[in-house]
Amino acid sequence: MALMVEIEQTALPGIGLRHEFTTRSGRRIGIVSHRTGRRDLVIYDPDDPDRACETVKLNDEEADALAELLGAPRVVQRLNDLHREVEGLVSEKLPIGDDSPYAGRPMGDARVRTRTGASIVAVVRDGQVYTSPAPDFALTASDLVVVVGNADSVNAVADILAHG
Repeated sequence: MALMVEIEQTALPGIGLRHEFTTRSGRRIGIVSHRTGRRDLVIYDPDDPDRACETVKLNDEEADALAELLGAPRVVQRLNDLHREVEGLVSEKLPIGDDSPYAGRPMGDARVRTRTGASIVAVVRDGQVYTSPAPDFALTASDLVVVVGNADSVNAVADILAHG
Protein backbone atom coordinates (compact mmCIF):
# COMPACT_ATOMS: atom_id res chain seq x y z
CA MET A 1 0.00 0.00 0.00
CA ALA A 2 1.25 3.52 -0.81
CA LEU A 3 2.40 5.79 1.98
CA MET A 4 -0.24 8.26 3.10
CA VAL A 5 0.53 11.97 2.93
CA GLU A 6 0.13 13.67 6.30
CA ILE A 7 -2.20 16.65 5.96
CA GLU A 8 -2.07 19.31 8.64
CA GLN A 9 -5.25 21.29 9.33
CA THR A 10 -5.13 24.72 10.97
CA ALA A 11 -8.11 26.88 11.92
CA LEU A 12 -7.71 30.48 10.76
CA PRO A 13 -10.05 32.52 12.99
CA GLY A 14 -12.22 34.85 10.95
CA ILE A 15 -10.91 33.38 7.68
CA GLY A 16 -11.55 29.63 7.48
CA LEU A 17 -9.27 26.57 7.37
CA ARG A 18 -5.81 25.87 6.01
CA HIS A 19 -4.74 22.37 4.93
CA GLU A 20 -1.07 21.77 4.17
CA PHE A 21 1.22 18.92 3.30
CA THR A 22 4.84 18.40 2.31
CA THR A 23 5.64 16.74 -1.00
CA ARG A 24 8.18 13.95 -1.25
CA SER A 25 10.64 16.51 -2.67
CA GLY A 26 10.19 18.72 0.40
CA ARG A 27 7.90 21.43 -0.98
CA ARG A 28 5.03 22.71 1.19
CA ILE A 29 1.65 23.11 -0.50
CA GLY A 30 -1.51 24.40 1.12
CA ILE A 31 -5.14 25.17 0.47
CA VAL A 32 -6.83 27.97 2.39
CA SER A 33 -10.61 27.47 2.40
CA HIS A 34 -12.22 30.82 3.18
CA ARG A 35 -15.62 31.09 4.84
CA THR A 36 -16.79 32.90 1.71
CA GLY A 37 -16.18 29.73 -0.32
CA ARG A 38 -13.08 31.03 -2.06
CA ARG A 39 -10.03 28.78 -1.98
CA ASP A 40 -6.39 29.76 -2.29
CA LEU A 41 -3.77 27.32 -3.54
CA VAL A 42 -0.54 28.26 -1.73
CA ILE A 43 3.00 27.22 -2.64
CA TYR A 44 5.45 27.96 0.16
CA ASP A 45 9.02 29.22 -0.18
CA PRO A 46 11.39 26.21 0.02
CA ASP A 47 13.82 28.25 2.15
CA ASP A 48 11.13 29.66 4.50
CA PRO A 49 8.14 27.35 4.97
CA ASP A 50 6.16 30.17 6.64
CA ARG A 51 6.35 32.44 3.57
CA ALA A 52 4.14 31.92 0.54
CA CYS A 53 6.04 32.36 -2.70
CA GLU A 54 2.91 31.87 -4.84
CA THR A 55 -0.83 32.11 -4.14
CA VAL A 56 -3.52 31.30 -6.69
CA LYS A 57 -7.06 32.43 -5.83
CA LEU A 58 -9.68 29.96 -7.07
CA ASN A 59 -13.43 30.50 -7.39
CA ASP A 60 -15.83 27.56 -6.89
CA GLU A 61 -15.73 26.44 -10.52
CA GLU A 62 -11.94 26.62 -10.68
CA ALA A 63 -11.57 24.73 -7.39
CA ASP A 64 -13.98 22.05 -8.66
CA ALA A 65 -12.05 21.77 -11.93
CA LEU A 66 -8.74 21.39 -10.09
CA ALA A 67 -10.25 18.82 -7.73
CA GLU A 68 -11.58 16.88 -10.70
CA LEU A 69 -8.24 16.96 -12.47
CA LEU A 70 -6.34 15.85 -9.37
CA GLY A 71 -8.88 13.80 -7.49
CA ALA A 72 -11.60 12.11 -9.49
CA PRO A 73 -9.52 9.18 -10.78
CA ARG A 74 -7.87 8.90 -7.33
CA VAL A 75 -11.26 8.66 -5.58
CA VAL A 76 -12.23 5.69 -7.73
CA GLN A 77 -8.84 4.04 -7.23
CA ARG A 78 -8.95 4.55 -3.46
CA LEU A 79 -12.46 3.11 -3.27
CA ASN A 80 -11.29 0.06 -5.23
CA ASP A 81 -8.31 -0.30 -2.87
CA LEU A 82 -10.59 -0.04 0.16
CA HIS A 83 -12.91 -2.73 -1.22
CA ARG A 84 -9.97 -5.11 -1.34
CA GLU A 85 -8.78 -4.18 2.16
CA VAL A 86 -12.04 -3.78 4.10
CA GLU A 87 -14.46 -6.66 4.09
CA GLY A 88 -18.08 -5.54 3.83
CA LEU A 89 -17.37 -2.11 2.36
CA VAL A 90 -19.65 -1.30 -0.54
CA SER A 91 -19.80 1.66 -2.91
CA GLU A 92 -22.62 2.29 -5.33
CA LYS A 93 -23.61 4.94 -7.83
CA LEU A 94 -27.23 5.80 -7.12
CA PRO A 95 -29.32 7.86 -9.55
CA ILE A 96 -31.37 10.89 -8.57
CA GLY A 97 -34.57 10.37 -10.54
CA ASP A 98 -36.96 13.04 -11.76
CA ASP A 99 -39.37 11.95 -9.05
CA SER A 100 -36.80 11.92 -6.22
CA PRO A 101 -37.90 14.08 -3.30
CA TYR A 102 -34.32 15.42 -3.19
CA ALA A 103 -34.05 16.58 -6.83
CA GLY A 104 -33.50 20.33 -6.65
CA ARG A 105 -32.76 20.28 -2.93
CA PRO A 106 -29.53 20.50 -0.92
CA MET A 107 -27.92 17.11 -0.34
CA GLY A 108 -27.90 17.70 3.43
CA ASP A 109 -31.71 17.68 3.51
CA ALA A 110 -31.58 13.89 3.06
CA ARG A 111 -29.48 13.48 6.26
CA VAL A 112 -28.00 10.32 4.72
CA ARG A 113 -25.12 9.81 7.15
CA THR A 114 -27.28 10.47 10.22
CA ARG A 115 -30.04 8.16 9.05
CA THR A 116 -27.93 5.31 7.61
CA GLY A 117 -24.27 5.62 8.57
CA ALA A 118 -23.30 5.63 4.87
CA SER A 119 -21.50 8.57 3.26
CA ILE A 120 -21.96 10.38 -0.03
CA VAL A 121 -18.39 10.77 -1.31
CA ALA A 122 -19.05 12.21 -4.76
CA VAL A 123 -21.72 13.33 -7.20
CA VAL A 124 -21.39 12.75 -10.94
CA ARG A 125 -23.23 15.31 -13.07
CA ASP A 126 -22.97 15.59 -16.85
CA GLY A 127 -19.66 13.71 -16.82
CA GLN A 128 -18.12 15.95 -14.15
CA VAL A 129 -17.22 14.53 -10.73
CA TYR A 130 -17.81 16.63 -7.62
CA THR A 131 -15.83 14.99 -4.81
CA SER A 132 -16.71 15.45 -1.14
CA PRO A 133 -19.82 17.54 -1.80
CA ALA A 134 -20.88 19.80 1.07
CA PRO A 135 -24.38 19.51 2.61
CA ASP A 136 -25.51 22.60 0.67
CA PHE A 137 -24.65 20.96 -2.69
CA ALA A 138 -27.93 20.97 -4.63
CA LEU A 139 -28.83 17.62 -6.17
CA THR A 140 -30.46 17.56 -9.59
CA ALA A 141 -32.40 14.92 -11.48
CA SER A 142 -29.99 12.70 -13.43
CA ASP A 143 -27.16 13.11 -10.89
CA LEU A 144 -25.36 9.92 -9.87
CA VAL A 145 -24.56 9.92 -6.16
CA VAL A 146 -21.56 7.82 -5.09
CA VAL A 147 -22.29 6.28 -1.69
CA VAL A 148 -19.96 4.27 0.56
CA GLY A 149 -21.02 2.10 3.48
CA ASN A 150 -22.05 -1.47 4.18
CA ALA A 151 -24.63 -3.20 1.99
CA ASP A 152 -27.57 -2.41 4.28
CA SER A 153 -26.69 1.26 4.70
CA VAL A 154 -26.16 1.76 0.95
CA ASN A 155 -29.54 0.11 0.26
CA ALA A 156 -31.12 2.44 2.84
CA VAL A 157 -29.61 5.46 1.04
CA ALA A 158 -31.06 4.22 -2.26
CA ASP A 159 -34.49 4.06 -0.62
CA ILE A 160 -34.11 7.55 0.92
CA LEU A 161 -33.04 9.12 -2.39
CA ALA A 162 -35.90 7.44 -4.25
CA HIS A 163 -38.72 7.80 -1.72
CA GLY A 164 -37.65 10.18 1.05
